[in-house]
Amino acid sequence: MRENGIRARFPRRSCTTTIRDASDPVTENILNRQFTVDAPNKVWVGDITYIQTREGWLYLAVMIDLFSRRVVGWSMADHLRTELPLAALEMAIGNRKIDSDLIHHSDRGCQYTSDVYQKILRRRGITSSMSRAGNCHDNAVAESFNGTAKTELFFDLPIPATREAARVEIEDYIELFYNRERRHSTIGYLSPVEFEARYHQRVATMAA
Repeated sequence: MRENGIRARFPRRSCTTTIRDASDPVTENILNRQFTVDAPNKVWVGDITYIQTREGWLYLAVMIDLFSRRVVGWSMADHLRTELPLAALEMAIGNRKIDSDLIHHSDRGCQYTSDVYQKILRRRGITSSMSRAGNCHDNAVAESFNGTAKTELFFDLPIPATREAARVEIEDYIELFYNRERRHSTIGYLSPVEFEARYHQRVATMAA
């Protein structure tokens, strides 16, 4: 690596985003680390992370379709209230055609266990699945996205001056690069958009 002028990237200092409620309802880990899915909109995984700016923390909530690793919903705010991941969920619902067998997986953060959030899932007919307490590996795909995005976006660069500046960078990264160009080994080194396009083409061909 030294001979080729290559340096490793490491994440910046951490910030706590998962705050457990001791009275949260026990929700089964239905996903059980089954990270391979055979069709879109079967399993969505959600998580919250942080981005440091000179104005303070900016929090990012994402919703990822496990089939293609596509980020189908996201939201950002300067707080960790339930509205943050709820906005990402509503964006995903608005962007995708879902049916009654969709599983929503997350950690046990108080935002996801809140009455408001769980009520929306039930109203939409979405089944809730949650990681075991303190086990980040149960939500490895969402955790991996968070680490990858922050490293690829902000490593070795000045801390964004404002939350708005960081917000613009993140939105461009998700929609223009991560979803449309970034290749994933788990989906045959295709981008999420291309992987989904090929799936829909196969389905259409079979139906013809």
